[in-house]
Amino acid sequence: MKILICGCGNMGGAMLAGWLAGGVDAGAFTVVDPVLPQTPAGVRLLREVPDERFDFVLLGIKPQALAEVAPSLSGVTRGAVLLSILAGAELASLAARFPDAAALVRVMPNLAAAIGKSPMGLYGQGLDAAGRTAVEGLLAPLGTAEWLASEDQLDAVTALAGSGPAFVYRFIAALAEGGTALGLDSQQADRLARAMVEGAASLAASSSDDPAELARRVTSPGGTTAAGLAVMDDQGHFARIVADVLRAARDRGAELAAAARA
Repeated sequence: MKILICGCGNMGGAMLAGWLAGGVDAGAFTVVDPVLPQTPAGVRLLREVPDERFDFVLLGIKPQALAEVAPSLSGVTRGAVLLSILAGAELASLAARFPDAAALVRVMPNLAAAIGKSPMGLYGQGLDAAGRTAVEGLLAPLGTAEWLASEDQLDAVTALAGSGPAFVYRFIAALAEGGTALGLDSQQADRLARAMVEGAASLAASSSDDPAELARRVTSPGGTTAAGLAVMDDQGHFARIVADVLRAARDRGAELAAAARA
């Protein structure tokens, strides 16, 4: 298996790290990146696209660079499965630029791919059952893949699962700042906030109960948790803020798609 990674920034680097940690041979990877200083041991780093054939090509450049970079990839994408992590770059735009690719798959992961914990939304064209299985197998070391019913859903997946970690990190920071405001040492509050979120997320992931039921179990009538939840639930403010955050991220994905079409 030969895999070309074109553009190995934060997300491409996280995926590469996840593959290597998951046991994929480093020799299977070629990275093309004009500025990346180095790659993990055994991974080939090039500054220009080679004249070779690959089984998979991962497109990890910035979406705004697609039109500029695409012509240089016409040779390596011929007969390959093209995986794109470009927000907003729709299949129609990719197909117009890479007509000789065997199949096209949009993949929306997040940085937790580096530790094999990323949710991934998938939508593609040109894949038969065996092809879908091959893509699932390739992505398995990175986390959990979900095939979507329509391409339109990718903007929502990008907002929720792709951008979502940044929103969670902001919430962790806010928890730590709140603890500091209540008199805790700032570093101690940060450690407690991180550990609490890690434990709560692990429990939610392993439980068959929905998050609302898990919250109910933590809450005693008239107790401390109930007092805090009353503030969060007041007139639905917290739920509206979260919905507005996700809507803004989704709408930006739609704007990027419009730019890519143009």
